[in-house]
Amino acid sequence: TVPGDGTGKGYTWCKAPRLAGEAVEVGAIARQLVNGHPLIRDLVGSGSGNVHARVVARVLEVALVVTAMESWIRDLRPGEAFCEHGATPADGEGTGLTEAARGSLGHWLKVRNGRIANYQIIAPTTWNFSPRDRNGNPGPLELALEGAPVRAGETEPLAVQHIVRSFDPCMVCTVH
Repeated sequence: TVPGDGTGKGYTWCKAPRLAGEAVEVGAIARQLVNGHPLIRDLVGSGSGNVHARVVARVLEVALVVTAMESWIRDLRPGEAFCEHGATPADGEGTGLTEAARGSLGHWLKVRNGRIANYQIIAPTTWNFSPRDRNGNPGPLELALEGAPVRAGETEPLAVQHIVRSFDPCMVCTVH
């Protein structure tokens, strides 16, 4: 069943965010595909976004970030302010979008009468582990699990564990 189908047997554990109506995978592999990194483009082109490609993309990003950190450290100026605090408005709305280690992260906030009226988060694992949407389209994890090998008598399929872990999930941030 799909969420809200009236059966009371909802199929969900988190939100089902979509970009232009499509389920999207976020994280290191997606970032490196968008950046056009030749290794990741080749891996994905020859074997799709599988466990190997996801792990290689994360290792690649470690190497890229270490190099970038050397530059960031040189730019630090001890004693300089690193953030600016402002007064909380009585009424307002705000959106914060960033790319976190696990992937795209969004926060949406509404303040009414000086109090938080609504706060929504879409964490990276929410994108990757999203359930089927109202049109029955599966999320990235479910697509990746299709056809995963399960050996006879296997009660905790190793291939399934590898696939799930390759997404680097943080379920605490996803299940609200």
